[in-house]
Amino acid sequence: MVAQSEASGGFKRVMVLAFCVAGIWSAYITQGVLQETLSTKRFGPEAKRFEHLAFLNFAQNVVCLIWSYIMIKLWSKSSVGTAPLRKYCGVSITNTIGPTMGIEALKYISYPAQVLAKSSKMIPVMFMGAILYGVKYTIPEYICSFLVAGGVSTFALLKTSSKTMNKLANPNAPLGYTLCFLNLAFDGYTNSTQDLIKSRYPKTSPWDIMLGMNFWGTIYNAVIMFIGPLLFSNWPYANGFEALNFCGTHPEAAWDILVYCLCGAIGQNFIFLTISRFGSLTNTTITTTRKFMSIVVSSVVSGNPLSAKQWGSVFMVFSGLSLQILLKWKRKKA
Repeated sequence: MVAQSEASGGFKRVMVLAFCVAGIWSAYITQGVLQETLSTKRFGPEAKRFEHLAFLNFAQNVVCLIWSYIMIKLWSKSSVGTAPLRKYCGVSITNTIGPTMGIEALKYISYPAQVLAKSSKMIPVMFMGAILYGVKYTIPEYICSFLVAGGVSTFALLKTSSKTMNKLANPNAPLGYTLCFLNLAFDGYTNSTQDLIKSRYPKTSPWDIMLGMNFWGTIYNAVIMFIGPLLFSNWPYANGFEALNFCGTHPEAAWDILVYCLCGAIGQNFIFLTISRFGSLTNTTITTTRKFMSIVVSSVVSGNPLSAKQWGSVFMVFSGLSLQILLKWKRKKA
């Protein structure tokens, strides 16, 4: 009976893990396809582009704010001991700027290039750790960093197909990669500050953090996108009024944006479930493989052909990431 119970428990655990993998993959791969569609597709008979990509962040903030509020009301027992909303005021600034840079990069580089660039988060972390804090890294860790940096650099230097280039609004690889790396820098600060808030207020749930970040993100983006254009006639940033008008005249774009935002909110559900049941390392493994599959889908479904050398660069990056995950698993086991 004990063996049967253990086997039943093991089977349920495997099924939950499979459910998490399917949820994360389906949500974020779909979101990636829609993000690429909105940045490259021409809508309507006049073949107009959706130029206000930063509006996606505002829409995502609004949807995630509503979603997290509903989740808190459904599942949270008490708000006592959680971090107050004002604690997210500062960190939400970088959380507003960083993702905006990542999305704006799609005007200048292809979606596979953006995914690869944003997969190199370990490089600035190791660099800052070694230079500022004197952290000592092992040779395998440096090999991981070399593989990722070498893969991203090689991919950036290789010629992109003309078919992919023609889809971009303003092809400019140096600017696109710069925006991605700035996105990583802001994300690094955002993540570390969120961890600090969590450590100071242990009863704060992921939903509380999601609510606080998106509450302030909604306010900041609303000011930038709707107040800014009213005050300045030559507003250089995304214009919320023009974005809404575009959605009104092109319902297909509005639908893509809605599904994009829902995928982000639902994907967070699966990430929280994965971390709570299996730990952050399992979640890292799932999200890393998801990024690779996003590149495959982009190449096959969205028509972004990669050369043999570019695929070699992709495998180089994900070999480094896989080695990093393997090292973490070994440390955890030890």
